[in-house]
Amino acid sequence: MTDKKLEKAATRDAYGKALAELGRENKNIVVLDADLSGSTRTAWFAREFPDRFFNAGIAEQNMIGLAAGLAVSGKIAFASTFAMFATGRCWEQIRNTVGYPRLNVKVVASHAGVTVGEDGASHQAIEDIALMRAILNMRVIVPADAEETKMVIRQVAATDGPFYVRLSRSATPAFYAPGQCAFRLGKGSIIREGRDAAIVACGIMVYEADKACAILAQSGISVRLINMASITPLDHELLAETAQKCGRIVTCEEHSIYGGLGSAVAESVAERYPCRIKIVGVRKPCQSGAPDDLLKYHELTAGDIARAVKETLA
Repeated sequence: MTDKKLEKAATRDAYGKALAELGRENKNIVVLDADLSGSTRTAWFAREFPDRFFNAGIAEQNMIGLAAGLAVSGKIAFASTFAMFATGRCWEQIRNTVGYPRLNVKVVASHAGVTVGEDGASHQAIEDIALMRAILNMRVIVPADAEETKMVIRQVAATDGPFYVRLSRSATPAFYAPGQCAFRLGKGSIIREGRDAAIVACGIMVYEADKACAILAQSGISVRLINMASITPLDHELLAETAQKCGRIVTCEEHSIYGGLGSAVAESVAERYPCRIKIVGVRKPCQSGAPDDLLKYHELTAGDIARAVKETLA
């Protein structure tokens, strides 16, 4: 569970560090960017391995094509840009040249969700999970913090085939202490046990959900908390067991309520063990603002999550 002494860190920073480490270990890894390497942190890889780094310029679709070609040549290709551009502008290229042929391309996108902040609605990708999980053969991962990001990037590099990894811009509270995270592809992680309801969260919302559980505990409400970093493939077995045990599930994500984690959980539970589900996510038009203010505006804080749980219990 959350340790308040842990420092804040952006998941994009953890990605940059992990990528540089992997570059030293595996000469088969290549990295591509669309003129945003300073922001996505792929510049850290580029400084050490300039011969394995390719800047496609402001031509994201071309970047995906280049990544696919390098993958066909036997390389492990990491392609990065902002989530809005990676999933929106490049959707057709990812679908046809990466997903269908199951190429070894890892699309790792930063600046996802509303906590992009002052860049505003044009850059706040809130549809990316929906877009990527709809693509055949694509695996979608949303790590909770920097520690989990490092583990995710290592597993992604070691696992053949296409991936989409969603990262954040802002420094957010660390959730896992070093060595504490145990990410496994296709598996959710139980953070807290409970019986009255369950919260299933991903990304930076895991931290807020953990705080919500503490708030609810003060009212005598026992809540199971699951970090569902692996959205595709999804842990259907854990969700069915949770629905049966708790009877109520609240999902939390920094993403639209349509097509993201909440939709994936609802689809899974409806087929296996139907129960009451409430989705906490983005329901309003995006605006420019400070990240913390935007979480309040979109009702994505710990207090909002706690209120949603109480509503399912009413």
